[in-house]
Amino acid sequence: MPQIFDNIEKHLLSALSDAMGLSERADFCVGYFNLRGWQKVDSLVEKWPGEDGHCCRLLVGMQQMPQDQLRSAMSLIKGEDQIDQATAIVLKRKLAQDFRDQLTIGIPTNDDEEGLRRLAAQITSKKLIVKLFLRHPLHAKLYLCFRQDPLNPTIGYLGSSNLTLAGLAKQGELNVDVLDHDACDKLAGWFNDRWNDRFCLDISKELVEIINTSWARPNLIPPYHIYVKIAYHLSQEARAGLTEFRIPRDFGNKLFEFQKAAVKIAAHHLNKRGGVVIGDVVGLGKTLMATALARIFEDDHGVETLIICPKNLVRMWEDYRQQYRLRAKVLSITQVQRELADLRRFRLVLIDESHNLRNREGSRYHAISEYIAANDSRVILLSATPYNKTYLDLSNQLRLFIDDKKDIGIRPERLIRELGETEFIRRHQCPVRSLAAFEKSDYTDDWRDLMRLYLVRRTRSFIEENYAKFDPERNRKYLEFPDGTRSHFPVRVPKTVKFKINEKDPNDPYARLFSDDVVELVNGLALPRYGLGNYVKPSPHKPPTPDDARVLADLSRAGTRLKGFCRTNLFKRLESSGQAFIQSIERHILRNFICIHAIENQLPIPIGTQDMGLLDTWANDQDSDLWDPASDNGDNDNDTPDSTFTVPHVTTEQEFRERASNVYDTYMK
Repeated sequence: MPQIFDNIEKHLLSALSDAMGLSERADFCVGYFNLRGWQKVDSLVEKWPGEDGHCCRLLVGMQQMPQDQLRSAMSLIKGEDQIDQATAIVLKRKLAQDFRDQLTIGIPTNDDEEGLRRLAAQITSKKLIVKLFLRHPLHAKLYLCFRQDPLNPTIGYLGSSNLTLAGLAKQGELNVDVLDHDACDKLAGWFNDRWNDRFCLDISKELVEIINTSWARPNLIPPYHIYVKIAYHLSQEARAGLTEFRIPRDFGNKLFEFQKAAVKIAAHHLNKRGGVVIGDVVGLGKTLMATALARIFEDDHGVETLIICPKNLVRMWEDYRQQYRLRAKVLSITQVQRELADLRRFRLVLIDESHNLRNREGSRYHAISEYIAANDSRVILLSATPYNKTYLDLSNQLRLFIDDKKDIGIRPERLIRELGETEFIRRHQCPVRSLAAFEKSDYTDDWRDLMRLYLVRRTRSFIEENYAKFDPERNRKYLEFPDGTRSHFPVRVPKTVKFKINEKDPNDPYARLFSDDVVELVNGLALPRYGLGNYVKPSPHKPPTPDDARVLADLSRAGTRLKGFCRTNLFKRLESSGQAFIQSIERHILRNFICIHAIENQLPIPIGTQDMGLLDTWANDQDSDLWDPASDNGDNDNDTPDSTFTVPHVTTEQEFRERASNVYDTYMK
């Protein structure tokens, strides 16, 4: 009676190893061959000298996937599948690629590497010969071992086990041994018939090449080659954009090469993801590039463009619209609340100075966001400073065209690696492949991965290093227009401007401002508004909501750091000029009174999503117009400056309180 090997009570690998240990050659026929599974038997083949009569012949069948089997069985066209030499060669290449793909699965180990190298060495020394049987699908699993024994020269194993790690050692298989002489001879004859078939092709050479060009290769890959391959894959989308789109003729002689490349890459992002941020630094021609990008989509997709920009840029955009024949409407950002609700559909929206929309709680933001969503518009954002204070500056701009729960194809891997995916989902309750998930991360690597999909940004140094030519006569680099005109890069030469300070003159304003007393006063500021986390009740009567708890945690974490930034910013303003320093002090006092007004009247303190990122300017060298609640609420279609500029001489406590009350009321509208 034959023995049964089910890999539970009796294991096929143990019996096969014992038989091969007594044999001088072997013939294997399997439906599937796992290259890494060969290490289970390679030590037994190693002792054989190789060549015919002293090697292992491995016949690999061509298995069909279950869906292919069903399709073939249910086909209305019956008959035997025909094969010719050309088809056999194509199948051989396909199966060779399948073997190559095997090595891309799983994490490589030292044992796998050594086992694959032994496999390549045994094939090279003819200890193992591998052929593919291509005439028809072959699912047979047969192992024959031959030895010099007149009583029992051949031992066979027949059943379900493939030459894989699972097939030889894991349960779920069923095999029997074959010891009968006549049966073994018939099995050997069956094997030889297929081994010698015209459409049984040797793949040994290809397997050696696959192994020697994989991570198991005997020679180490130079680090530079790894760098180039990583760069190749990371630049895949940029390269796709360069070949996918063409620049309209109107711009052919007006764009530098670096601008043409940016337009094409941005077009790829815009076409694939519905939005793009052009974030080149100031002076590199973002306006002209955005105009060219809009023209590409107007020409290729027949869309019209809505251009939203600050009021002082409306005339410039009107000139571009006429000069480059854009089918566009130019709208001042101060008019969006009044006009967007009734405006007809524009399938492309271009927003200049998009960093002004970092606050997603503003009424302008809501008006623009709702218009884009309602009209399913593609979006082009222009900003030299898309990121200013926090990463939320970026996500708020991306939210204009990306739903925060939409699957964007990537995850904040650095944060998930720290928390674990299960804990991340439990803690944040949002999809891991979403913009909302990235908003939970403070890791630069995560945001760099995200913005790689949406942002086109180059610096002057990048342009100079990669696109500029060198002028030996002037010893400077330059860019060349199509007509031959050169534009040289400026060479910045810092110079010190000196002036005298008379400490003995009581009327010298610089002597008064740069005194030790002023420095001590700035260093001694308590700055409670930057340390609100120190004033949180440990056991409040009404516990905070989960959102409030996150805000409170952020306050505690950032307090000390923000105080240092505030003092540094005041010193920078002092160094800039006395007028700038006094202006910053007045605004700082006004913002303190805004918080005092909220506390004394038991109103919400202006923190959270708008918080100090809008109220304070520690991250800027200048006082921006971020705190301008009036400009974000009314229909002020004029050039009225920031409300904090309009009252430069607020000096008494009562005046500060009145001004703070007005600003707070405007903010809450």
